This record gives sequence, C-alpha cells and structure tokens, in this order.
Amino acid sequence: MNSLTGKKDISDSLSDYFNQPFASSWANDIRSAALVTYKSFGAPSKRDEYWKYTNPNKLTVIPTEPAALFSNDETPMFSNIDRVKIVFVDGVLDLNQSDDLMLEGAIIESLADATSKDIHWAKDLFGTLEKNGQKPVKRPLAALNTAMAEQGLVIRITDKCKKPLAIRYIHNSETSDALVHNIVKVEKNAEFTLLESGAGAARFNSVLEVDVADNASFHHIRTQGRDHERKTVTHIFGRLGKESIFKSFTMTVNGILTRNDAVLEFNGDNAKATVAGATAGDGESFHHDDTVFITHDAVNCESRQVFKKVLRNGATGVFQGKILVKADAQKTDGYQISQGLLLDDNSNFLAKPELEIYADDVACSHGSTVGAIDEDAIFYLISRGVPRKQAQDMLVLAFLAEAIDEIDSTDLADDINNRLAAWMDRR
Repeated sequence: MNSLTGKKDISDSLSDYFNQPFASSWANDIRSAALVTYKSFGAPSKRDEYWKYTNPNKLTVIPTEPAALFSNDETPMFSNIDRVKIVFVDGVLDLNQSDDLMLEGAIIESLADATSKDIHWAKDLFGTLEKNGQKPVKRPLAALNTAMAEQGLVIRITDKCKKPLAIRYIHNSETSDALVHNIVKVEKNAEFTLLESGAGAARFNSVLEVDVADNASFHHIRTQGRDHERKTVTHIFGRLGKESIFKSFTMTVNGILTRNDAVLEFNGDNAKATVAGATAGDGESFHHDDTVFITHDAVNCESRQVFKKVLRNGATGVFQGKILVKADAQKTDGYQISQGLLLDDNSNFLAKPELEIYADDVACSHGSTVGAIDEDAIFYLISRGVPRKQAQDMLVLAFLAEAIDEIDSTDLADDINNRLAAWMDRR
C-alpha cells in the first residue's frame, strides 16, 4: 500500500467513524462543506510540514486507544473564582452539573440548539473562522470538527461581563472520543473572560472560534487535564477588530499527546493579541506541541507569543510559531519567544520560529532557547538551606512565570501558580 492510499484510508475511516449531525439547512451546508474540505486535505501525517515534529497517529487511529481515568481528589480548577460553570462529560453537555446558562451581558446556547434554528446569528460565524484559518496551512482535524461536532456552546457577548464563564471538561470513559465546537462573538465595546479546564475525553478534539469586534476584549485562560493517557488536539481561530484585545493562556501538565493550534488574524487597526503557554512534561510518553500562526493585516497592531516548557525524563516539547505581516500592515509590533528547560539529557525541545514580512515599517523579533537548569542558582539556594528538590522547583516556577504573567487577572494567575506549585511538589 503506497503512502497516498494509506493516507486516504485513514482519512476515510476517521470521518466514517463519526456521525454527521443534521439540523437547519444552513448548518447542514456548513458541515457538508467542511467535510469536503477535510476529505480534500486528508488526515494529517508526519509528511506534512507542520506535523513533522509530532506524529498524529494517536489523533487519527480508529478506534482511539483507551485512556485510563485519572484519580483526582483535588478541587476543580477555578472553583474559588466567582464564575458561571458549565460542564461537559466526555464531550457531552451536562446541564445537571452545570449552572443555569445565564450570565449578565451574555447570551449562551448549546451548539445543538443554535444550529437547529432556521435563523440565527451564528450562521455568519460557525465554521467561518476555521475555514479562513485553513490557508496557508491546512488544519484537517479542525475541518473534521466543524463537519461532525454537535456538542459545544454558542456565546454572544453584548456588554462587559462581570463574571467569567468557566467550562469544565470531565473525562469519564476510557474510550470516549469527543468533538466540541465553541463559538464566541464579542460585540463592540464588550468584554468577556472564558475559562476552560479538564481533559475532556480519552481523545478530545476541540475548536474555539472567537470574533472580537471593535474596542472589545476577550480573555481566555485554559488548563488542560492531568490525565496521564489523554490525547488532545485543540484549535483556536480568532479575528480581531479595531482597537480590540485578544489574550489566551494555556497551562498543560501530563497527557500522552497534546497539540494546541492558535490561528489569529488582525482585521482592524490598533489591536493587540497575546498567545501564551506554560508546560510541564514528565516521561518519554509526554509529547506537547504548540503551533501558532498570526497574520497582521492592519496598521499599528501588536502581537505576542510567549511559550515556556519544562521537560524531564525523556519528555518532548515542540513550538512552531509564525508571524505573517502583510504589505499594508505598517507599524506592526510582533514579538515571539519560546524557551525549553531540560531537567535531564533525555528530553527534547524542538522549535521552529518564523517571520514573513512584506511591510517596511515594522518591529518584529523572535527568539528560541533551550538549556539545562542553572546549577549556580541551585548551589546558591542550597547554600542557604533550601533542599535541592525545593530549589529546583523554585527555579522551574520562576522560569514559567514569564508566560503566566501574560494573564491580566491577578486572582487567576495566582490560582494557576498555586496549583502548579502543588502539582510539582507531589511529583
């Protein structure tokens, strides 16, 4: 069997595995078009440029490999934050465990309800940003999600929300295979914070489409579940209007395979965007990939990519980040940094930073470093009575702090830091 035949067989088996939902005619048309896109691309393989560092087999094999449930007696993330909670169990909305779908300044519906209506504002957004994000890099698993996902939320933000919305994803079945598609529209002058936490399923494929209008703000903080055997692929597609703000932070601990894609486009002048991540990986089975593509197509916009990964016992971390500055995007300020801290000689950090610039008046920079922990700093702390393990944990937390500092909310940043410190202490 040649490679092309094998790729087609994998692609067909994956799409055939899921049942395409049918609702209103407009939703059916969008899903059918996304399925055509997926089949034209085929499932990802290591031959694809942006998958050469990450083997996608665990994300495409049918059926998914079982993932043991993680016994966890900790209080759920963000429990001490005043928020509206919504729960998904193995990718299915669980209204019994959720708060009422009511948040001042927001209209919240399930994706199934929204797509069943003949007239709905989501018609102009569902699948649109995902489709736009397929060029110049193909993202077939995102197209598959649009085609097949029935579960998710449709959220319209009409004002400045005083409380965040917290989505908790619970993994409850060793063989669950979940597709979740969330849509967020932040209208002019509105502001919204979205919190996400949990593993989601044995294998979890999510898409988040976010449209941020002029003078609006969107804040996103995500912690990915600690299940040791989970497989996750996530996609964020964002569109920024004039003088808007988009900020997303992700913390990842544990998991066999995690691939987080973020695709942002500046459509309005004077906008700002940040995509950041902090990762702690332990063991040869741990593989974590952040892939970011930011397109500047407006004047005087600022983007930041800040990623830190701590790896030990043979863990692998990947960062692929690109800044594309189009010809009319003058006065662009693009910043990108990715750093790996290796706690042993067996771990790996692979980085592919890219700049593609067609404008003259820009300030863009990228940097990528990898190294071991500073033994002089370890010695300094030990000489002052700090045990070596505690000294190492202190330096690791300090290393990750630059990414966590991208979170605007002090309460949320403190919650992340405290939880990360507790996890490290137990490991």
